[in-house]
Amino acid sequence: MTAIDETPVKAGAPATPAPVVDISDVWKLHKLGDEVVKALIAVELRVMPGEFVCLMGPSGSGKSTLLNIMGGLDRPTKGTVSVAGQDTGKLTESQFAALRHDTIGFIFQSYNLIPFLSAVENVELPLMFEPYDRKALRRRATELLEIVGLGHRVHHQPTKMSGGEQQRTAIARSLISNPTLVLADEPTANLDHRTGETVVRMLRDLCSTLGVTVVASTHDAAVAEEASRVVRMKDGQIL
Repeated sequence: MTAIDETPVKAGAPATPAPVVDISDVWKLHKLGDEVVKALIAVELRVMPGEFVCLMGPSGSGKSTLLNIMGGLDRPTKGTVSVAGQDTGKLTESQFAALRHDTIGFIFQSYNLIPFLSAVENVELPLMFEPYDRKALRRRATELLEIVGLGHRVHHQPTKMSGGEQQRTAIARSLISNPTLVLADEPTANLDHRTGETVVRMLRDLCSTLGVTVVASTHDAAVAEEASRVVRMKDGQIL
């Protein structure tokens, strides 16, 4: 549970919310033989609570690398990354894993669903091996599937579902831990235009109805149209 900030506030001055993501002078370098590839260059970005931020740019612009660094799937070569008020550079791998578990949900381009599990079991998966009440977990997973319009597909396996239904299942799974932040990497890339629009509106609604902060990488202009802010990237830099 996030601690309540009890710092006195001057009368008449509304408290400024802390950013969910605060990135300062972040670089990511890869060494390929004698060559150094700059995947990210001096990136500065703040994402505030409830925002739906879209990272747009061509392939190789650094969108996915930046998402991976936000989510702790990769570490920056240089710079500071804070997520939910925690400086991730000061966290051990196990501490960062705990932060990911409690704070961050992930949505992947390829859905990453387990084919032999039902939709509701896939949604439960992040918490399936933890000491949660099984009936309460099943109720929560079922409710999330209903929120994304899949109450009638609870017991279907991914192979019996369309691409859009699989991605909506992945969205429900990303919410099972009540995250503060959801990171979506090219969430509409494998979907047709109409289905992609449905998925994007669903991400937007997460921000407005559940208060979740969403950062998505995309090539899709339809995603950008629904976002509250578009951040354009090229050659590892924010334009």
